[in-house]
Amino acid sequence: MPMSKSSAQYSQYPQHHPHDHGRSFHRRPAPAVAAAIPLSDTDDAYTIQHHGKQVRLGPVVFWIVVGTVVLLGLWSAATATYFAFRDDVLTRLIARQAEMQYAYEDRIAELRAKVDRATSRQLLDQEQFDQKLDQIMKRQTALESRATALGAMPDVTGSIPRAAPQRGEANQTTQGTPKPSPISDTVIFVAPPDREARLESRAPAVIAPPVNQFAKNQGFDNVLVRLTNALDQVERRQVAALNAVEEGMDSRMRRMRGVVSDLGLNLASLEAAVPRAPMGGPFVPVKLTANAGPFEKQLYRINVTRAELDRLNRTLAQVPYRKPVVGEVEFTSGFGVRSDPFLGRPAMHTGLDFRAATGDPARVTANGKVVSAGWSGGYGRMVEVDHGNGLSTRYGHLSEINVKVGEIVRIGQVIGLVGS
Repeated sequence: MPMSKSSAQYSQYPQHHPHDHGRSFHRRPAPAVAAAIPLSDTDDAYTIQHHGKQVRLGPVVFWIVVGTVVLLGLWSAATATYFAFRDDVLTRLIARQAEMQYAYEDRIAELRAKVDRATSRQLLDQEQFDQKLDQIMKRQTALESRATALGAMPDVTGSIPRAAPQRGEANQTTQGTPKPSPISDTVIFVAPPDREARLESRAPAVIAPPVNQFAKNQGFDNVLVRLTNALDQVERRQVAALNAVEEGMDSRMRRMRGVVSDLGLNLASLEAAVPRAPMGGPFVPVKLTANAGPFEKQLYRINVTRAELDRLNRTLAQVPYRKPVVGEVEFTSGFGVRSDPFLGRPAMHTGLDFRAATGDPARVTANGKVVSAGWSGGYGRMVEVDHGNGLSTRYGHLSEINVKVGEIVRIGQVIGLVGS
């Protein structure tokens, strides 16, 4: 607001009321006053007076001072407010920081737990895989041992007939002494081919591929499934082969016993008459282990049956029930009553006539001793062999005789050639 340029004058002495004459008053001295007195309208400056001293300020400086004082007041108020509420702010900041830290720690702990679970699961899977793989390896070893046992065992091929030689090839076998089957030409003991035995014994190793390569490519589960399936297939083949061997041996045993029964012979007497082979050694009993499985038990039964078959073969080597010629045989005349081929009248035929080509080898059907070899009436050239136990065989109508009286002959030995 505009103010006069003249300075205001204030008396330093007390003033008295007109009615106060004659009274004395004790008055305190007036305090000194410092004030800013604006100048006249023509002068914008401000004057600050204090104890008789005056300071003249321009409007810019004056408002700077006023603004500074206001700012200082605001700063003081803000500072006082800050110090008043500083503890609450710090507490909230610390709590927030602690909360964030706890959250991070919880997250880290959760991630660590996940890693531990994944690691534990991986270790467990690896342990389970190792256990299953160890079981498979043990099973493979057992199958290889079984394959070795099967490879060393004679096979029964009763369902596969032996091929008959051609008539033209008969003369090529006259010098040899092959051992024909005790029952017939369709059932023989033969060793398994070497190649098949090798393949069977190596089958698990061939089928089972390298584990690490498959595990990398297809995973542990596929590896175990493939190995298990391969071993199952090998085991099924082995069981089938063992069943075939056992069934064949049982069938052979029944037929051999049936031959003795049909001939009316006493098997015990025949066995007693067979000379014992030179054998010896301490008695070592054969027994199964406590943990023997079905395969081992079946193999044990087969070995027992095979030993009995060997004993029967030695016994029946003295029984002439085999065929005197090799190949398919055609009976032209059986034992019993028939029409005489020369007289045409009923007559008793005391033998068996086989059709064969002239010159085919005639073989003895059991072990024995030649008691006659030469011309014998209606038999023509004839050889008679005594097999013991009251059994003897005659081979007539020969075109050639290859043995002499008193000679010991063995099963399958050529004693002459077929005649007309």
